[in-house]
Amino acid sequence: MAAPAPAPTPTPPKTRKVLGRLSLPERNYVADALRTETLGGVLLLVAAVTALIWANTPLHGSYEAVRDFHIGPAALGLDLSLEHWAADGLLAVFFFVAGIELKRELVAGDLRDPRAAVLPVVAAICGMAVPALVYTFVNTVGEGSLAGWAVPTATDIAFALAVLAVIGTSLPSALRAFLLTLAVVDDLFAILIIAVFFTSDLNFAALGGAVAGLAVFWLLLRKGVRGWYVYVPLALIIWGLMYNSGVHATIAGVAMGLMLRCTRREGEEQSPGERIEHLVRPLSAGLAVPLFALFSAGVVISGGALGEVFTQPEALGVVLGLVVGKAVGIFGGTWLTARFTRASLSEDLAWPDVFAVASLAGIGFTVSLLIDELAFAEDPVLSDVVKAAVLMGSVIAAVLSGVLLKIRNAKYRRLCEDEERDEDLDGIPDVYELHKPEYHLRMARIYEAKAAEHRRRAEVASGAGGQGDGPA
Repeated sequence: MAAPAPAPTPTPPKTRKVLGRLSLPERNYVADALRTETLGGVLLLVAAVTALIWANTPLHGSYEAVRDFHIGPAALGLDLSLEHWAADGLLAVFFFVAGIELKRELVAGDLRDPRAAVLPVVAAICGMAVPALVYTFVNTVGEGSLAGWAVPTATDIAFALAVLAVIGTSLPSALRAFLLTLAVVDDLFAILIIAVFFTSDLNFAALGGAVAGLAVFWLLLRKGVRGWYVYVPLALIIWGLMYNSGVHATIAGVAMGLMLRCTRREGEEQSPGERIEHLVRPLSAGLAVPLFALFSAGVVISGGALGEVFTQPEALGVVLGLVVGKAVGIFGGTWLTARFTRASLSEDLAWPDVFAVASLAGIGFTVSLLIDELAFAEDPVLSDVVKAAVLMGSVIAAVLSGVLLKIRNAKYRRLCEDEERDEDLDGIPDVYELHKPEYHLRMARIYEAKAAEHRRRAEVASGAGGQGDGPA
């Protein structure tokens, strides 16, 4: 009797990599998005510094006059100060872009794969929950107001990238994409927090009108209607109705962003969502967010005010939430996800790199300031103290992450050089072609041509040397 055939050796499951190399299309998208956000972040820093200087000089009266100047049709309920136009109007553009980013991530980016989406989603949720818990604990012990629990939950991607640009630190594309995805998920949950916890008395007629407008917006998109002259007036009507409904007007922006199609059809180089995002992102990063910072960051900073940041429970909770809560939450969420999904960290990175990026995510500015204005709308004095805490916490997080990232900057620079190297000059980084035979054949021809050139030069040098050896 023949011996039974040996059972086939089971193939070990492929280990999933945490923060591994991005696909080429995702890498190109991230690079393009972050390039605009970095420039916008620099403008954001300039606007914030300008506001602080303007509010803390003898010209502070003019700053308050400009910030509180009212404009707009009162009959439509839109007689607003410039500060409110920036917070409710311009930030709707910011959240419109955030909505498109989120939609693209869900249908065409890393979040479309549930296994890949688990890591940034869990990390972002932990990165919002832990700061909220830190704030709540500090204010429960210190008998402060719990109204500001959501202030330290948000990450400002533009401010974070500006810090990277200022300190001259390189980051591999996987870490940059991780930071961008964290910010996108942050924005989604920030919108949910604003909608659920900071909605005033509802005007159901205006809310119904806004919903009807969104339905028309969706139908026009489904029918393929094109033309900014159709969508821009409709978007303004939807925004105005949403503002008057009692729901924060920025919800209109994210809702319209989520409706855009972000998958490419045959023959399309860009989907409609990608194309519109490419057009609107510079407006958001270069104008809307900096103007919001200009009208929101102008708080009076004095020795006493700085002292209150570290003694008043509401302000201290924000600082510790941003600096400690964000770092611990994001790092802990990432580590736990990797631990319980049996994923391994990319061999190019180490866990201190994840902690450094988690610390960088503690820079909360734009959305944190917006939530502060909503949470403490009835107490402007406390609101200003918390604004100072947001600034202080963001600065501390920036310095801490800058130091941690600088320690590993030489490693990051080598990784970035490897990602950018294109020796065959075909426009595609070599690391994305190592599995292609044609790439190696091209490289063989390049090296053969170089070898032939070196042999020719050796022969020339040998001939010149032989002539020099004879008698004069």
